[in-house]
Amino acid sequence: MTKHYVLNINPSAEYDWDRCTLRDPITAERPELAQLVADAVDGRSGAYLVSVEIQIKVLEEAPLPQTKPVPLSKAEVPAHTSREKQREMVA
Repeated sequence: MTKHYVLNINPSAEYDWDRCTLRDPITAERPELAQLVADAVDGRSGAYLVSVEIQIKVLEEAPLPQTKPVPLSKAEVPAHTSREKQREMVA
């Protein structure tokens, strides 16, 4: 059985779970690998010792655009702004 997925690696993603994702190219759903193995034994109940062979072949590569880091502050405050004005901007 051959399945195709889109692997996306983005070390600068905001969340850990988005740094390395595997998705179906049509539905964008994340594959349920346990379900794929269960389908291979026709979903029959029982305990199975299985061997899973994964062969990866890169069909196409598209580099991610360079992005700026996400700012951690609530608002960008210019350095020359008075403290009173800064408080107003953040509030």
